[in-house]
Amino acid sequence: MHGLFANLRVAMVGLTLGLYYFLPWLNWGAGRQAFLIDLPNRKFHLFAWTFWPQDLFFLTAILVISALSLFLFTAIAGRVWCGFTCPQTVWTEVFLWIERQIEGDRPKQMKLARLPWNHPDKFVKKGTKHFVWILFALWTGFTFVGYVTPIRELAVSLTQFALGPWETFWILFYSGATYGNAGWLREQVCLYMCPYARFQGAMFDRNTLIISYDPARGEPRGSRQRGKEPKLQGLGDCIDCTLCVQVCPTGIDIRNGLQIGCIACAACVDVCDSVMDKMGYPKGLIRYTSENALEGKPVKVLRPRVLIYTGILTAIAAALLIAVLLRVPLKVDVLRDRNALFRETFDGLIENTYTLKVMNMDNGPHRYILSARGIDGLQLRTDKPEITVAAGEVAEVPVRLQADPASLTQRSTPVYFRLQAVDTEDLATEQGARFLGPTR
Repeated sequence: MHGLFANLRVAMVGLTLGLYYFLPWLNWGAGRQAFLIDLPNRKFHLFAWTFWPQDLFFLTAILVISALSLFLFTAIAGRVWCGFTCPQTVWTEVFLWIERQIEGDRPKQMKLARLPWNHPDKFVKKGTKHFVWILFALWTGFTFVGYVTPIRELAVSLTQFALGPWETFWILFYSGATYGNAGWLREQVCLYMCPYARFQGAMFDRNTLIISYDPARGEPRGSRQRGKEPKLQGLGDCIDCTLCVQVCPTGIDIRNGLQIGCIACAACVDVCDSVMDKMGYPKGLIRYTSENALEGKPVKVLRPRVLIYTGILTAIAAALLIAVLLRVPLKVDVLRDRNALFRETFDGLIENTYTLKVMNMDNGPHRYILSARGIDGLQLRTDKPEITVAAGEVAEVPVRLQADPASLTQRSTPVYFRLQAVDTEDLATEQGARFLGPTR
C-alpha cells in the first residue's frame, strides 16, 4: 500500500530501527559506549551519566513515564503505538519488505505458493527469503546483546569464535524470537499474545481518535457506474471493492466497526482514499475520527482523563529531570559500631566508632576530605585524612568521633559527616548519624 500513513509507517520504521542498530556503536568520551547496560560491573552508562543500583528509582520513574505516555497517546489517538512504533509492527514491516523484494507482490506470492516444492523457482525464492530473514534476525540478536556487552568487543569475539556461553545463548534466543515473531507469527502476536490489545479498549472514550468507517456516507454499498452520482443509483460512496479487508494485516472488515484486531496501521485508510480518488469521490470514507465526530457531536480534546494523564506525566517527568540534573555521583553510608555504644578516652572525651562506606559513582577517580559537625568541639579521628576512591569503587573508612561530655545535652545527638572532593567544589555530600553518650 502507498499513501500518507504508509509513508509515515516507513518513516517510523527507519527512525526506530536506525536508532536501535546505530546507538550501541556510538561512543561517548574516552572510547566508552554511549549506551551500555554493564551488568558485570553493575552500572548503566547513558551518554554523560553513569547510573548504579542505588539509582534504581530513576528506572522506576522512567517506566512510570512510559506507561503514562502510552495511556495518554491511547486516550487521544487510539492504538497509534501499535500501528507505527510497536517493535512487533516495526520488525514485521521489515520482514514483509524482504518478502516482497524476493517473492514479488501479493499476486506473485499467491502464484508462487501454489507451485509444488520441487519446483526450482519456489525452492530458490523461499530459501533465499528465509536465509535473508535469518541473517537479519541474527544481526538483530547481535545488536541486542551489544547493549549489554560492549558491541566492539562482542564483534571481535564473534570474528574470533570466542563468544561466551551466555552471549551466544542470548544472540540465538533473541534472533529466534525475531525470526519467529516477525517472520511467522506476525499479527497473530497482536491478536492472541499481546496483553495491550486486551485492555486498550478501557482507555477509549467517544472522543478518542480511532480508524472508523463512515456508514452514513458509505451505505448502502455496492458496484455502480462510474461518473454517475451514487445517490441517483441508490448507493453510498462505498463500492464494496473489499480492498480495505485485503490490505488489513489482521484480516478484519473495518466497515463492521472497531474490533480488537484493529492495530491502527491505517492501511485501510490509504487504500480507500486511493479508490475514492479513482472514483472522483471525496477522501475520508475511512479515516481517523471519533464516535462523536461521526455522529456530528462536538469533539472534546481536553477532557478529564487527558488532563489527568498530562498533569501526572508532566510532574513526574519534571521531577525526574530535576533529580538527574541535581544528582551527585557520590554516596556515603554510615555504620555505627554496635559492639559498644560509646567509650571514654584517657583524656575524658566520649568516643563513638563508625565505618563509612564511600562510593564514587563518577566516571573518574577522586580524592575526598572528610569532616564532621553537630556537636561543639567535635573531633574526627581517622587514619585516612584524605580518601582516594577509584571510579565505581567503594572504600571502607573507619573513623572515630570524640566529644567533650560537657557538650552533650542528650543521650543521642545527631551528627553529620561531610565528604568534599579536592579537585572540584561541586562534588560533595553529607550523611547523618547518631552520637551516643552520657548526659550531664
